[in-house]
Amino acid sequence: MVTELNVEHLALLIALEQRAQSGTSETQMLAALGSQDTCVLGWWQAEQLLGYAIVARLPFEAELQAIGVHPEQRCSGGGRALMEVVLSTARGWLSERLLLEVRAGNLSAIRLYQRCGFSEDGRRKGYYPAANGAAGREDALLMSQII
Repeated sequence: MVTELNVEHLALLIALEQRAQSGTSETQMLAALGSQDTCVLGWWQAEQLLGYAIVARLPFEAELQAIGVHPEQRCSGGGRALMEVVLSTARGWLSERLLLEVRAGNLSAIRLYQRCGFSEDGRRKGYYPAANGAAGREDALLMSQII
């Protein structure tokens, strides 16, 4: 089940992010929960928060700012369920497109986005610090879907 989260869920979000490691800070989560132009969604199983997504309303588009799923629950449908509600939220805002960026090496996320109808628009070279403390930088793929 996917529901909209509020500031009362902040501690659960922080605990989940520590496991999911999507790169979202506590400050970013609190700001998203307090903004009328941002929707924070939670994916629940047996009353446990196991996934979340943050989507922001822009003037003509929407942006998926973050998505994270508990590592032990990946490939169990949570990411897909969250993306369906993210897309529905963007449609409700009458957004023309949904934008996102993803690490070029995050193949499972890229496959999820492709299955949800996203296509690659471009690439930001060396955008992210390398994952897991490795040297160098990693490209960001820019993806979108017309909705």
